[in-house]
Amino acid sequence: MWAGIILSLRQELMITILIFVLLVYKIGASEYKTNALLNGINLLLLANLIVGFFPCPDATSFSGMFHTNRLIVLEKNMLNLGTLLISLQAYDWLKSHRHVPEFYMLLLATLTGFFFMISSGNLLLFYLGLELSSIPLAALASFDLEKRQSSEGAMKFILSAAFSSALLLFGISLLYGATGTLGFDTIVQRLDGSAFQLFAFILILSGFAFKIAAVPFHLWTADVYEGSPVTVTAYLSVISKGAVFFIFIQLLYTVFKPIATSWYRILIILSVLSITVGNLFALRQNRLKRLLAFSSIAQSGFILAGVIGSSRIGEASVVYFILIYIFSNLGAFGVVSLISAQTGKETISDYRGLYANNPALSWVMAISLFSLAGIPPTAGFFGKFFLLMAGAGKGNYVFITIAALNMVISLYYYLKVVKAIFMDKPEQPIEKLVIPLLPNIAFIVCVAGTIITGLAGWIYDYIYSLSIGL
Repeated sequence: MWAGIILSLRQELMITILIFVLLVYKIGASEYKTNALLNGINLLLLANLIVGFFPCPDATSFSGMFHTNRLIVLEKNMLNLGTLLISLQAYDWLKSHRHVPEFYMLLLATLTGFFFMISSGNLLLFYLGLELSSIPLAALASFDLEKRQSSEGAMKFILSAAFSSALLLFGISLLYGATGTLGFDTIVQRLDGSAFQLFAFILILSGFAFKIAAVPFHLWTADVYEGSPVTVTAYLSVISKGAVFFIFIQLLYTVFKPIATSWYRILIILSVLSITVGNLFALRQNRLKRLLAFSSIAQSGFILAGVIGSSRIGEASVVYFILIYIFSNLGAFGVVSLISAQTGKETISDYRGLYANNPALSWVMAISLFSLAGIPPTAGFFGKFFLLMAGAGKGNYVFITIAALNMVISLYYYLKVVKAIFMDKPEQPIEKLVIPLLPNIAFIVCVAGTIITGLAGWIYDYIYSLSIGL
């Protein structure tokens, strides 16, 4: 019995062990070499990723509060991979930081919360996992202690997170009052679509919309992304958003299955607003972190387009796109992080003529942006194609047409960055930058993943085989 529980909890246990190792190291080491510490932590994160791929049977533990299956294990492995890539890319920034152990303890604490949230079979465990991930994220957003902008971004994140959590908890309370249970398996049997239950669902949906930065719950995103360190911004944009979408689609396709007709209409509105508003605001941005922030809002809208497919294709397309999004977005943020750490430059105008002295970084950025825009043959094209096809499964072709037209709009601001890098001729382009080994490995993985994930059809087929749908 205990062996089965430990095996099903191995990913959470591995992260917990890493946190305790860092805690003991921080307490016991009076001084340490930052480079050696970073190399050691990245090796431990790699070991954690490898352990996650060991086979694990489907299991349910603690009276149904915790459950795992092959799709959930895959989703956690994707988050582990993204966290490792972010850690590799953060090398240049962290090597001069005096709080490296604290950074990783907070980062891994949020990851543990995400894991429990994804495996939750009960609204109480789900909420505890959500809060465990949210509180350390606020501290990470303020990790540039000497920058006022970072503290401002953290404060906005705390206030928005508190408000969204309050809505979510209020909705959970009402749902408990309406059904008399917190267990997912029992809630689905007691949903009848009454007005009271729909109101509870709308509150829960509002809490989720804050977390995924869907319009009109997106107002915190740009300021928090800009104020946070680039590494934390990448984590918020990719890992946090991916984890919330994983549990969101599980809840919709299982717990709230009886009211699918109602949430289908709501999600169409959220999707259209997110795609359109995200793209229109991104057109005006000159700072890369704000541009990628509004881009992530638009990408959330595209993911919602797959969610409303309400089918195995919809679930598979969402998980597949998030895998692609990890490679594409982390490739772009990795370049921004490296250049910001070495030069402090973060605007599009600063990137003019980048190709002259830094061709490798230029191509990483270009390929990542092509994928985010959905330009073939990058994986982003296939990811958005599957999302739109899943959304079209309900026959809502007007919605799909609007989403497709927004892809054309997004080309402008993505290609604006590419134009600045390859075609503009500034007087003083960014000098040649040294790419350390660890960020270089991360860039190679991101570029390879951005290309191979789209061309290797078996990846989507495997994810589809694990999906359940509605």
